[in-house]
Amino acid sequence: MKDWKKTLISPLQSIVEAMRIIDRSALQIALVVDEQMKLLGVVTDGDIRRGILKGVQLDQPVTRIMAENFTSAQETSSKEEIIALMKGKALNQLPVLNKDGHVVDLKVLVDLINGPKTNNEVVLMAGGLGNRLKPLTNDCPKPMLTLHDKPILEIILENLIQQGFKKFYISVNYKAEMIEKYFGDGTNWGVKISYLKEKKTMGTAGSLGLLPERPQEPLIVMNGDLLTKINFRQLLDFHNAHKALATMCVRNYCFQVPFGVVNIDQHRLCGIDEKPTHHFFVNAGIYVLSPDSLDFIPKEKTYDMPELFQEIVRSDHEVIAFPVREYWLDIGRLDDYEKANTEYHELFNKQ
Repeated sequence: MKDWKKTLISPLQSIVEAMRIIDRSALQIALVVDEQMKLLGVVTDGDIRRGILKGVQLDQPVTRIMAENFTSAQETSSKEEIIALMKGKALNQLPVLNKDGHVVDLKVLVDLINGPKTNNEVVLMAGGLGNRLKPLTNDCPKPMLTLHDKPILEIILENLIQQGFKKFYISVNYKAEMIEKYFGDGTNWGVKISYLKEKKTMGTAGSLGLLPERPQEPLIVMNGDLLTKINFRQLLDFHNAHKALATMCVRNYCFQVPFGVVNIDQHRLCGIDEKPTHHFFVNAGIYVLSPDSLDFIPKEKTYDMPELFQEIVRSDHEVIAFPVREYWLDIGRLDDYEKANTEYHELFNKQ
């Protein structure tokens, strides 16, 4: 039984501390309470990520992002009433209050209905040539390069398995036989693995047109050369909560101009911004696609994810960004590979 009291946080504490509570408690929520345990607001992982997208600084008080208009149950409510309320409101957690508004419990839907079931399928993109990692990829596909004797693709697979995923597709092209021989049908990992076999390079989205059948649930798609500690259940919850057709994971990227930037209006010098830093959100190579989004992918053509997302945006469907705040590393260059070998053991080899 998870200890719900570990989710409690003071309104004076920071958003960073709320992040720690959400990640450590395994209950995916922080309850903001005063000294008498009166519930002031709730904070979910989604609230934090929406705050990041708005530019809220993580050292600010948690009250900046907490939801004050929250749903709660009374301590006299029955289990059936609580389940019905949570399903009706699409809530995964529900605080329970006494008549004075003080927190006395926290209910979690998956515990009430006897455990989670993850039916979402995962596609791992492993068909790239890995040109930037030559000569390492001359005889080995990039996802099969090893970190401490374990292929990158296996690390990704095991991370997803630990989070409850059971059905995988691996998109293959370059040296596909090495990947298929290593992973087989997934029996050694207790999961089902099938292969999307590209006859030519089809881009980061084109191979989805090779899926043998339309998925029934939102589909996770991930590049096969990423190391990340992202919580995929939080990603799916975020996607579903916004009723999105497509979700792109994004990362905050910044760079500093090494010179003073001169602001000019025609011939007049208006000011100098000394070595400014610019911030952007960039594509993190992880996506969630609702089944209908696959209708936008042309058959048997090279097609990349940015093209797919731009087409869905033009169609006026809901397309959202999910900011990655966890560890993330794209192993695209030799120095990235060396960094991954240094960081792998600490991040992925401890339970």
